[in-house]
This record gives sequence, C-alpha cells and structure tokens, in this order.
Amino acid sequence: MVTFSDITAAAKRLAPFITTTPLLESERLNERLGGRLLIKAESLQKTGSFKFRGATNRISQLGAEEKKAGVVAWSSGNHAQGVALAAKLQSVQATIVMPADAPHVKINNTRSYGAKVVLYDRYTESREEIGTQIAHKTGATIIPPFDDQYIIAGQGTVGLEVATQTKLNNAPLDDIVICLSGGGLSAGCAVALKELSPSTRLWVAEPEGFDDAGRSLRAKKPLRNEPGGTSICDALLQPTPGELTLPILSDYGAGGVSAGDDQVLLAMKTAFEEFKLVLEPGGAMALACVLSGQLDLKDKTVCVVATGGNVDQNIFETALHR
Repeated sequence: MVTFSDITAAAKRLAPFITTTPLLESERLNERLGGRLLIKAESLQKTGSFKFRGATNRISQLGAEEKKAGVVAWSSGNHAQGVALAAKLQSVQATIVMPADAPHVKINNTRSYGAKVVLYDRYTESREEIGTQIAHKTGATIIPPFDDQYIIAGQGTVGLEVATQTKLNNAPLDDIVICLSGGGLSAGCAVALKELSPSTRLWVAEPEGFDDAGRSLRAKKPLRNEPGGTSICDALLQPTPGELTLPILSDYGAGGVSAGDDQVLLAMKTAFEEFKLVLEPGGAMALACVLSGQLDLKDKTVCVVATGGNVDQNIFETALHR
C-alpha cells in the first residue's frame, strides 16, 4: 500500500519539475450554490494535466540502465503527454501507445515532447498487449497509468497541495470531488488527506455508464463497465478500477458520483466563464457532478479537482455555445 511518507518523498522529488497549481474561487458561483466551491486547477499543470506528476515520480526511480533502454506507456492522452515530457526532461526515450481516435491535440502534443507514438484501434486491439510486446522487444520499462506505487504517490501530491492551500485560505474542507479513470489521483489524494484532513469526504466522479469505481465501492468488490457505451470523456473510459487503487479508496470510505455528457459540457462552459479555465470533458467531470446537484454545497466547503485541459477545439466550441 502507498503510505503518506511515499507522497511526501514524491513531493520533494517533484519540486524541481512541477507547477504548484492554484486553488480558485468564484464569489458569484458560491452565492449561486449556497456554499464555498474551490477549484484545484490541475489543467494548468505542465502538459495540461495532473498526470505529469506521477509520470515524473515513476521515471525518476529508474536506474541508469533502465533509463538507457527507455520507457513505454499506453494512454488516451494525458498520461501519454505526462510520460513524454517527464521522459524528455530526464533524457529517456519514450514510446506511447495511443488510440487512433484520441483527441488530435493530445496525439500532437505527445509527439511534440519527443515521444514515438504508436496508434491502435481501441475497439479491436489491446493497448496493453501492444505496449507489452514493445517492452519485451526493446527492454523498455512499462510506465503504467495508475496501478503503480510511484504513480499513485506522485498523483497524491495534489492532495498535499489541496490540504495546505485550504488551510491557508481558512477553508476547512468538507468534501473533495476527483475525476476518476483508473483511480491513481483519487487514491493518492485519499492517502494524503487521511493524514492531513481526515474528516474530508472523498468522492470519485465518473461518466454515466462508466461508473465502475462508484459501483465497485458500493458493492465492496471490483465491477466492470458494460461494453458498447460512449462518452465524450475520453480520459475516463477505463473499464474497471485499479487493483491497487480500489482498496485504497475503499479503505478511505470514498463515495461515487456521476454525470452525463450534457452536464459535462455545461461544466466546461462554467469553468471558462467563472474561472477562465479551459477544461477537457474528463477534466470537467468532477465540476459537472457538483453543478448538477450530486452533492449538496449548502453551508459547506467543497474542492473540485479540474484534472485536465487538453481539449480539441470543436468540443470546446460546442461547450461554449450551449
């Protein structure tokens, strides 16, 4: 299991690389909601996503020979970019397996950081099999998207920052809502907050029809999403929660909430109008769950983690014109 000391060690390791992202607040939106809403703007992190944290922490743990052999990862986009830049900054060659229908901005950004991109069909091919074959052939180290101690610890530094920032803002935190795909960020934050803000309730936010983690937490066993569903939240379509992350979230007592595509588009528009933030659909999921009334903010302080801002222009325009 990941420990609090793992996360504090990661914070020291990441200090030269990452951006401490701001905690934003809108008085106008607070008045509308009847409580205090804080936005942890991880969309302003390097590569436009929190994923840079975990990738940097994991690659920093490689030995000299492992770095020489390179790394391989699979991702729909944000982990891809995080690994690509983290590898570049540490002089490591990266190969990233990405779905051919991933947002163009994510594919292009990953290539711009110097990574080799291998495209696949998410409906007929297995990215894990492709990535594993590349690793066996080249000797590269696999950098998993969430089920890894160092990845989880790196993402957990978001929780450290939230706890520090809410204390400085005199905002005792009642709830925190975090977008979830495999659960690396939410699990890492759970470990950090259990130590620093144990009374804070943690909620994982997922697309409707892809709420495997929420259902798994309620059932107290891993469950999978039914195949064939669709969502604009390309970053949140993992079919089942992680083997490492789910027990951490269960131990913390996390709950689950979800929202649909229309609510996500409205949240993207609200983030732009109220906080001047550009969010991708998956990055706006937690905000969508709050704005759609999944949580009662009356006289409470709630933090939403805006996890990513890598959105294609057409999707963003659709959101703004709602």
